[in-house]
Amino acid sequence: MSKPPATRKPANLVYGVEDTPPLLVTVLNGLQHVGVLTINLVYPLLVFRTLDLPIDLVASLISAGMLVLGAATLLQAMRLGPVGSGFMCPSTFSATYFAPSLLAAKTGGIALVFGMTIFAGVLEAILAPFLNRLRAIFPPEVSGLVIFIIGLSGGIAGLRLILGAGAAPMLPAEWIVGALTIGTMVALNIWGKGAASMFCALIGLVAGYIASATAGLIDSHAIAAVAVTPWIGLPAIGFERTFDLALAAPFAIASLATAMKAAGTITICQKMNDADWVRPDMKSITAGVLADGASTILAGIAGALGTNTSTPSVGLASATGVGSRKVAFAVAVILILMGLLPKLPAQLGLLPRPVVVAALMFTVSFIMINGLQIMTSRLLDSRRTVIIALSTIAGMAVEVFPSISASAPPGLRPVVGSSLVLATVFALALNLLFRIGVKKTATLSIEDAVPDPDKIEGFFQTQGTTWGARPDVIKRAAYGTIQLLDAVAEGCWREGPIVVAVSFDEFNLDVRVSYNGDQLLFPDERPSLEQIRGSEDGAQLLAGFMLRRNADRVRSESAEGRSRVLFHFVH
Repeated sequence: MSKPPATRKPANLVYGVEDTPPLLVTVLNGLQHVGVLTINLVYPLLVFRTLDLPIDLVASLISAGMLVLGAATLLQAMRLGPVGSGFMCPSTFSATYFAPSLLAAKTGGIALVFGMTIFAGVLEAILAPFLNRLRAIFPPEVSGLVIFIIGLSGGIAGLRLILGAGAAPMLPAEWIVGALTIGTMVALNIWGKGAASMFCALIGLVAGYIASATAGLIDSHAIAAVAVTPWIGLPAIGFERTFDLALAAPFAIASLATAMKAAGTITICQKMNDADWVRPDMKSITAGVLADGASTILAGIAGALGTNTSTPSVGLASATGVGSRKVAFAVAVILILMGLLPKLPAQLGLLPRPVVVAALMFTVSFIMINGLQIMTSRLLDSRRTVIIALSTIAGMAVEVFPSISASAPPGLRPVVGSSLVLATVFALALNLLFRIGVKKTATLSIEDAVPDPDKIEGFFQTQGTTWGARPDVIKRAAYGTIQLLDAVAEGCWREGPIVVAVSFDEFNLDVRVSYNGDQLLFPDERPSLEQIRGSEDGAQLLAGFMLRRNADRVRSESAEGRSRVLFHFVH
């Protein structure tokens, strides 16, 4: 198990990734994270309720899911060769797999749900090494759209459970219980403090559970089934695993979305633990996404829904200042213990539909807002606006008019029959079409022997604003160019103009500097004090080393007396 390179811990982080908090702090934080993770139990519960499974079977499935989450959290926190990010990044059931799992449940039952989950996990593991190359076809507006449609379709699925065709009419008592459940969650989330706000969803579920029991909404047969459930035991599941090619598209899209989300969550972990963080470490991200895919494969094998890294849990770690991966080990142990106590998940199987749907409405609200924030994280020019608007309309059309699927040609029904798939296909196709002519270039010629840093910085700021580039990347590029020009002017430049050419294609920012003079070297290792003090080129070697660390990739070449330097920045 390899150790990561030493990093400088941020001031607001009490316990970094490799620190060991006191036992009490570790256990209490572990319990806190388990509370956050178990909120997402609403997704498998709703899928199982759609299938009308018996309580004892639901309890067994939830127990298996708890064991899977414990193993997945442990796998993510460890570094087993190429698998595992090594961060405090617990796993939970993913909302991304909720809509495809519902579709699989209605099409082929629980066996198809688990079989397609294995397929999605295998695909995510295959995608892990190629994530950086997929950014061009899966930009933030498309990623955000996928998350938004996942939340939208999940909310509509919940409403159909209580209001759709074939659903039993809602009793007045059910309306009251549902309102009480979501009202408690919302009130505590907005006005609650400390633990009350942190565990608002769990408290709301408990309030709805008690209100349901008081109103007589819990089936007596279900209560009897829970009563005979043992306290200790292993889940007993003997389902087959089946595969349906027609569902490959929705699960493939969900797999890609979870891979991108896992990469984002692990990036947050990197930044949270490193005060000098500059750019994502793709080695750690790849290992983490591989662990995420392996966890989803394990979920399909053991009898659970697809998993993903828990962004709320990582946010909680950042808020509390406890990012030690020892806490992740505590989380894993607690989840595994819960999986070995089947009576506890059996209690969750008693939740009536108004409580489950209320919890779903609460959670999908944040999913949809998260999607909107990602979509609007960059300047919405006319191209992005059209992509988001038309793709959203396409996805909503499937939800509003389900008959579209029946009227479509047989070969297109898997695409047209899912709002997630149709919206994503629309977004990907439009994004590829609109990328034609997207690359932009600007040039600055410098005639002075002493470059003006304000002029150079103003040039980058103007172009960055015009192109909608991220301010942090523009700032790094401007800083690197100014430092390069200073180093070139001091010891490399001979005569003639220095030309700075900047090109941007939304995912890459390239700065090319050409001048008449000697080549500037960019060593991989920091020059020693003897080299810096005893060599005429010592200062330039140090400057080259620092500039290499600032950019994502550096190339230097010289031919016929003219030298060229390329700074590449991943956007």
